[in-house]
Amino acid sequence: MDTRFSVAIHVLTMISEERDRDLSSQDLAVSVGTNASHIRRVIGQVKAAGLIESSRGRSGYRLTRLPSDISLLDIYRAVQGGDRVLLFHAHPNPNEECPVGRHIESAVRPVFADVERQLEESLAAHSLEDVIDNLYSQARRSRPERINAR
Repeated sequence: MDTRFSVAIHVLTMISEERDRDLSSQDLAVSVGTNASHIRRVIGQVKAAGLIESSRGRSGYRLTRLPSDISLLDIYRAVQGGDRVLLFHAHPNPNEECPVGRHIESAVRPVFADVERQLEESLAAHSLEDVIDNLYSQARRSRPERINAR
């Protein structure tokens, strides 16, 4: 299972909300629950996409835009590559002698394309700020005494 998208959202949320701290890849890895090398790979992808920047000679990262200006589609594209959301792939070797095998790819392609288009539109409609707002809302419900109001 590819978790780069959710890891990238987690990392960008941490960078946004802990902007007073210089977070290392190890700090981020502890929060995500993975190893620092995986975090560095994800950071490299979001940095290459222009979503974060770092200063030479200093640890830590900064968002290049406000969380409200970073769509979940921007994050998805940063870690998954490409301009389109591609979730589904037809299996590679259907039996061409079988009437189903011969036509299955062309039969499912429009359905797959429709679902992927809907997902792309939904990701574009939500921002990192939405995730951050949800985070604070969840935290207030679970431990209201420990979370400051935003």
